[in-house]
Amino acid sequence: MNSEKTNQPEEQAKPKAGWRKFTLPILLILGVIIVGVGSWYFIDQSKYIYTDNAAVSAPLIQLTPSDAGVLKMVFVKEGDTLRAHEPVARVGSEMISTEVAGTAVTVNQDVGANYNPGQPVVTMIQPDQLRIVAQIAEDKGFNDIHVGQNVHFTVDAYGSQQFNGTVEAVAQTNHAGDVVFNISDKRQEQDYEIKIAYDPTSTPRFENGMSARVWIIK
Repeated sequence: MNSEKTNQPEEQAKPKAGWRKFTLPILLILGVIIVGVGSWYFIDQSKYIYTDNAAVSAPLIQLTPSDAGVLKMVFVKEGDTLRAHEPVARVGSEMISTEVAGTAVTVNQDVGANYNPGQPVVTMIQPDQLRIVAQIAEDKGFNDIHVGQNVHFTVDAYGSQQFNGTVEAVAQTNHAGDVVFNISDKRQEQDYEIKIAYDPTSTPRFENGMSARVWIIK
């Protein structure tokens, strides 16, 4: 009986000893993975300026009446392809027409409502003016960006498919609407707008407003 009691603790200790044999190799493997990921991140950061604050965008063209009046008729709907000098609506006795060809992105259909000068009835864009517009914080590599740099980007609607572009314009003033107050140093962090051109013949159809991610090659 005494010998059985003496052997029990030794048997229970065996699993613990076996676990220790695997602990060191596992820790070593995890260490290698952490170092590898850290090295990759450092190398990646040294090669690219990255932001996910980007979207497909084009300047908006607002079609408005010259005089106040009641919206009588609307001839187009959102998504329509518009020709240059095409009538889109009538406010009072005034016919509102396009000046250039493009695509209608917003159309107010509230016939009977009053419209004042400068109040848009139809808003349109020119598809050939679509760009990837990215916001880059001043402390996230903005000083390393210049016109002509190559860019890789993805558009969320197309998953991880990668496309190529070129920095076309770098804003000379900050994007005031995106000012962030940094509590740590009591300073305001400014975002600057970067416009990226791409070849539409080598990409799927991008729509105004689609979200994007951008890697600007240093």
